[in-house]
Amino acid sequence: MSYHLGLYRFTDGIPAEPDRDAVRAVLSPVRAGQEKDDDGATEYWIRAADGSEVEIGVFAEFISVERPQVGDVWKIIIELVDRLRAGILIPDGTFLCPEEMRAHLPEGMESSSVFVPAVTLAAFEDAAGPFTEPLT
Repeated sequence: MSYHLGLYRFTDGIPAEPDRDAVRAVLSPVRAGQEKDDDGATEYWIRAADGSEVEIGVFAEFISVERPQVGDVWKIIIELVDRLRAGILIPDGTFLCPEEMRAHLPEGMESSSVFVPAVTLAAFEDAAGPFTEPLT
């Protein structure tokens, strides 16, 4: 079973396209591989300095995070979320996002959201955990 996260940023109730320049700025230094799909999506295979890995797909309305391993890749994921001012859709359906996004969420999404001043690794662990071992 794989662990999957979705990174989203909303503007006026609509998913906003990820800032691809910010994505490249965060992911290019740690990219182990990249592949451009026909539909305009970009996939990254990321390897952190400690050897932990994650697959990241950048699409028109969100970013997919697939099979993140325990290790420093979590710091990269959280840095990406912070740079994009995005939120994280956790597998249980909870949306962890910065407080500033509250007014921009689609109707009905506020009730399943956790609002924080900034999305940090500690905030993510509080919202998505407990994990059987520390993420980093």
